[in-house]
This record gives sequence, C-alpha cells and structure tokens, in this order.
Amino acid sequence: MLTKIRMNVDMPLSTIDRNIYGHFSEHLGRCIYEGIWVGVDSPIPNTEGFRTDVIEALRHLQIPILRWPGGCFADEYHWKDGVGPKEKRKRMINTHWGGVIENNHFGTHEFIRFCELINAEPYICGNVGSGTVSEMSEWVEYVTFGGESPMANWRQENGRKEPWKLKYFGVGNENWGCGGHMRPEYYADLFRQYACYVRNYGENKIFKIACGPNVDDYHWTEVLMSQAGRYMDGLSLHYYTFPNGYGKEKGSATEFDETWWFRTLKRTLYMEELIERHDTIMTRYDLDKRVALIVDEWGTWYNVEPGTTPGFLYQQNTMRDALVAGINLNIFHRHSDRVRMANLAQLINVLQSVILTEGASMLLTPTFHVFDMYKVHQGAKSIPLHVDSPAYEMNGERIDRIHASASVNDSGILHVSLCNLDHAAAEEIEIDIRGKKATHVTGTILTSEAIQDHNTFDVPDRVSPCAFRDYRLEDDRLIVRMPSKSVVVLAVEW
Repeated sequence: MLTKIRMNVDMPLSTIDRNIYGHFSEHLGRCIYEGIWVGVDSPIPNTEGFRTDVIEALRHLQIPILRWPGGCFADEYHWKDGVGPKEKRKRMINTHWGGVIENNHFGTHEFIRFCELINAEPYICGNVGSGTVSEMSEWVEYVTFGGESPMANWRQENGRKEPWKLKYFGVGNENWGCGGHMRPEYYADLFRQYACYVRNYGENKIFKIACGPNVDDYHWTEVLMSQAGRYMDGLSLHYYTFPNGYGKEKGSATEFDETWWFRTLKRTLYMEELIERHDTIMTRYDLDKRVALIVDEWGTWYNVEPGTTPGFLYQQNTMRDALVAGINLNIFHRHSDRVRMANLAQLINVLQSVILTEGASMLLTPTFHVFDMYKVHQGAKSIPLHVDSPAYEMNGERIDRIHASASVNDSGILHVSLCNLDHAAAEEIEIDIRGKKATHVTGTILTSEAIQDHNTFDVPDRVSPCAFRDYRLEDDRLIVRMPSKSVVVLAVEW
C-alpha cells in the first residue's frame, strides 16, 4: 500500500517555538554529578568543572532551554544550601532518588553558568511542596535583582556582581504527587500566592509556569485555568511513555520483541489526545492561547539497566526511543499554537537521555540524533498536512504506519519529518506539495538492522544518521521509499 501526504506550503500556521526542543536535568542518579559536573580537579577534561565533551555535544544540538533542579527533587530543594563556598554548603539526603548524599556543589551559580556554556536559557523550578513564599521570592531576587538588597548583596559576595537574566520560573512541580499530594483547588490558591512574589526586577520579566495536570487529569486543568489562569504564563503537562501504562511492568530498554515495540509506540501516540483535550479546556478560559502548554517532562520509562541502582533510573536507548522522540516532536510541531515548550526527561544518564557517560567516555544516543536531525524545525512555521497512511497492526490493534510533520523556515526551505513506525515493512510515500514547485531535495535518515539496536561504549556509532537518497521528484509530487523502523528528515527547495 501507499501513504499519501498532502500539504500546502503557502499556508503556514504557528511558529514552532525553539523551546519545544528543551531538556530537563534533575539531581537524580548520574545526571548532574558525573554527567554534567565533575569538578575542576577531575581527570576528566572539563571547563570550570563541567564536562567539556558534554558542553560541545549540547552546543552542537542547539538545545534552547534547560529545566532544573527537578522534578521531585525541586520540592525538597532549598536553594540557599547550594550557594557560597562549596566546602561550607550543606549536605542533604536525596530522599526521592536513591537516598544518596547530595553535597550541593552544583547549585544556582553552577546551573546558570552551565546554561551560558551551552547557550541555553535557564528554567528554574521553585519549591512549593516544602518551601516558603519568602524562600522562593528571595531566590528570584538573588538571581535577578541589580540594586541594593540582602539577596543581591549576597550574590555579589558569592562572586556574581551583575544579576542574571532569568525568563522561565516554575512555581512548584507535580504538586498533585511528590510535590505535596495537593488538590487542584488548594494548589490554585498556593500558585496565586507564590506567583505574586515571583517578582519582575528591572527589565527582567518572568514567564511564570504553573504545575499542570498529571497525564489525563482534566479536572486539574479545569480548576487551574478557571481559578488561576490569568496569573500564569504557562501550564505544565507531564506524560511518560510506559509500554504497559503507569504502574505496570515497564520491561527492558533493550531486550524486547515486536509486541513491546508496537505497544510503546501506541502509548506515546496518546500524547496527541492529551494535548488536544487539555487545549480544549484551556481555550474555554483563554481563547487567544496566551497561556502556553508546557510539556516539561516527557519520554520513555523502562526498567533500569541490570546491575545499576534502581533509584538512579539509568536506561539504554534504542531505535524504539528514536521513534518515540520523532513522534512526540511531530506532535509538538502540529500543536505549536498551544505547546510552546517541552523538556525531554532527562538530559544525561537518566531515562530517555540524549547522552550517556561512563567515566571519561561519552556516547550519543539514537534520541540525540533525532533531536539533531529535527533541529531544523526550530523557529520555523508549522505547515498543515494530511496523512493518509495504511495501518500498522499488532495483536488486533492498529496505528498509522507513517507519522509526519513539516515546517518552512525563514529561508523558504521546507523540512519534512517522517517516521516509519512499522518494525518490518518499508513504505512508499507520495507527498503532494501544493503552493510551490520543488526543484531540489536532500535527506538524512536514522535506522538500524534491529529494533533493539543501540549505541554502547564499545560500539558508540551502531545507530547513527547518514545521507538519505531514496526519493524522486515527479511533477508536483515527492515520492519517498522509507525503510522500516526509520526516521527521515527531508529538505525541499524551490
């Protein structure tokens, strides 16, 4: 059978916000320590204590924004413990993730400096669950106030004379769960109170993000929008792809069959329904879509790798994860009128990472390569398209075989991203491009021989992108023959 895609390149929709390509870094396992921070005395090559190889890789990836310090860790984190001389910083127990000692060597100064080194905007998540209004207010003052005040003076004593620019601030995290087990009515009132004291100093304007729903808790969205919508700039949404659903057996990241492959992709497609239904509720209170939907935790969640600490959530990353990344980014593109930030969980060594490290070694995962291929969409205009795809079937269930999105950038180049979800079947795709006549096409593909293929420290390039040429132009149509289990990005010029 044949997949047919129709698109009108002269009818662009909303801009795909660069922040859709954001990431998330929590004090969890080896994400911060070993993954980002090794210290200035480490034998691992570093820049001011940050891994140099990681800095270079993330600069290449052009990640626009990084969320920190959590996650569940955020609502037990007291920021004052993480500033000042490192030898005097308080040590604490990371009760959420492994019960390990947190020495607070990576704090506010280190996080913002790391963001500067990788050219990313900092997104700080404040503590509502166990913190106070004054604590949150003083954090914003410490970071952004340029005048005379106790917090600004303390920042200068700690080595930073000028205030930083901080645009994004989250008022709590998962306050329906690990952030306090709150009811939406209670959190809505807390958000209004706390957000009031997240002040704008000078020319610095804070984009305030409220804790939004857990997956399909539509009542939470209704309450937050009705009672606190006018006080927020963004509302978060968290959805992880568990192959069997939340609370059930998660399975191995690398040892799985075609049934687990299909089940995982079907689960991740649920993201589109979630966005559409939450958007519908938000639009009742915000017709102009001023409030952004912020998907600041998403990605796959499997069993940890054998022999690793369960609370560290270290998992490998295969072609299955590459397809999950491609599908979700396509969905975010198609809903970029409401979704204006998303943060993959997590950056390094945790869940669906783009980078894995082991001592001085580092590798790039299949998910890294998808983000690298897709970064051409950042800041481009989303193009409406209609996909008529044959079904991909497994055990009586059906999903579309081909998943796609498209955009046009400021130079007029059309980029088309295609995912073939089928684990075995290639697919011919006929793309009907309306509005302009294509004259030149180039492409990149990510695929591998087996669905379980992944990069290891012994074989770091088993799954890596290469040039794609299996296409032809026929009149106003672009004909593409796409291998099974693959991600393709095409650049079309006129």
